[in-house]
Amino acid sequence: MPIELLIIALIWLVGTCYRNYKQARFYQIEEYMSTRYLRWCFAHRQRWLPNRPVVACVAGVVIGIILSEAPGNFVITVTSIIAAIIGVWPADEGEVKKGFKATPRAKRMLGAAFGVTIVCLTVYLVILSKLPLPAIGEVQFAIISFAGLFLYLTAPLMLIAGNVVMQPVEAFLRQRFINKAKGVLAEVNPIVVGITGSYGKTTTKNYVTHILSGRYKTYPTPKSYNTMMGVCIAINNDIANDHSIEYFICEMGAYIPGEIERIAELTHPTIGVIVEIGPQHLERFGTVDNIATAKYEIIKALPPDGVGVFNWDNPYVRKMYERDYPKTRLAVSRVIDPQTMPADGPRFIASEISESLNGLRFRVTDTQTGEHEQFETSLLGEHNVTNVLLATAVAIHEGMKLRDVAYRVRSLKPAESRLVRQSTAQGITVINDAYSANPAGVVSALKVLALHDKGKRLLITPGMVELGPLHEPENKKLGIEAAQYASDVILVGAAQTAPIKAGLSEAGFPSDHLQVVETLAEAIDWYQTNLKSGDTVLFLNDLPETYSS
Repeated sequence: MPIELLIIALIWLVGTCYRNYKQARFYQIEEYMSTRYLRWCFAHRQRWLPNRPVVACVAGVVIGIILSEAPGNFVITVTSIIAAIIGVWPADEGEVKKGFKATPRAKRMLGAAFGVTIVCLTVYLVILSKLPLPAIGEVQFAIISFAGLFLYLTAPLMLIAGNVVMQPVEAFLRQRFINKAKGVLAEVNPIVVGITGSYGKTTTKNYVTHILSGRYKTYPTPKSYNTMMGVCIAINNDIANDHSIEYFICEMGAYIPGEIERIAELTHPTIGVIVEIGPQHLERFGTVDNIATAKYEIIKALPPDGVGVFNWDNPYVRKMYERDYPKTRLAVSRVIDPQTMPADGPRFIASEISESLNGLRFRVTDTQTGEHEQFETSLLGEHNVTNVLLATAVAIHEGMKLRDVAYRVRSLKPAESRLVRQSTAQGITVINDAYSANPAGVVSALKVLALHDKGKRLLITPGMVELGPLHEPENKKLGIEAAQYASDVILVGAAQTAPIKAGLSEAGFPSDHLQVVETLAEAIDWYQTNLKSGDTVLFLNDLPETYSS
């Protein structure tokens, strides 16, 4: 094959491989789930059929045909090369929130995707060389250019193909990693506390860890590690190196039914905590009942002499409590009056709850013993009372005294990006609640914003996501609530925040105090320019890039 055609093919090949690399982070965000990744790709035409490579390729071919009468192939060669370079030249990505993580699995998948891409182009070139085409000219340049464009546009499929090719290898490595984790747990033999729920898992995990660590050597899964591989990484990297660990506080998440069951088969929890059940990830599970069934796997995995800890205030979780398994079940509530509690009601109740800028104060009653203590914490958000109660139930069952728990609660800190309150050098208060906003937490966050009664109270939010068919009604409710507590609102992304805008309008929120921008950077620029000392801004949720890109 003529060298000119090979050069053009090579340019498109390099561009395709680079596009594979840039697309890999979105595949990674979607947990390597091909269906979800393809759904994201096809949600907007520019993601799978970008304008520039198509226009560049077509323009190059047309110009080449027009100039085909020129002597030799120099002009058409240069035109095709320039068109290919323009077509594959990387576009500006704008704001990148979560970059590609070059994990061993990701590297293997990318390598396989590159290999599939090279094989596809090689097969095409071999077929092309066998065709009875005339001597090199505009036809061959057009064919090779369109072949390169097709290769470039199918880069997402090459990623998926690379992932499929590596499945047997990944399955083998995954099982070996799981077996290693099983061996570590068998050797160290910690008491395992499993924590799950639609939201509040990480926060409750941190509270359980902090309270128990006042008496026991505890280790929690780091950050938001809650998948099978994330849990195995925690076990193999950390627990394996510290055999003195007495309690393993294990967060368990689920994107599909059976995932919590598999994590429980690995870790064998003897204490299971269910924080909340709600519509978070509804688009993955279809119904809230399906979500509840998936979360209940942690209770089913407990031994008969295990302990279940339940949030009585959530109707889905209360039904789990009422299933009478295991025999020892502890429920908590911040709603029930301890004086009028039903006979088989929750054991730990919070009452006399008050919230200020200094934090939360509430009275905790152990209805079984009649003991009560005053709890004080710098934590913000009334929903955190429930999280503290769940952690208290675990600690009391494991032998701690209520007064000792109250002492540990005083030094609790919020989890990262969960109602963290800070002040800037300019005197502006920033409330960071950017992690995965949910229907149960947004009202608490807005009430915290309302505690700042001096200056402007600015809400910046892209809304709540992964709510499936409840996206519009739940976000509209958010808009109605926001109208009560915020003086100014900036919505990030016109499409997904339309229901919030509708809710604000319905509640009579003044339109001149509402802005809609397309990027978080624009919102930040506005608040840094327009807010002054004494003003407050609440960042409510931060979209995954598969929503904002």
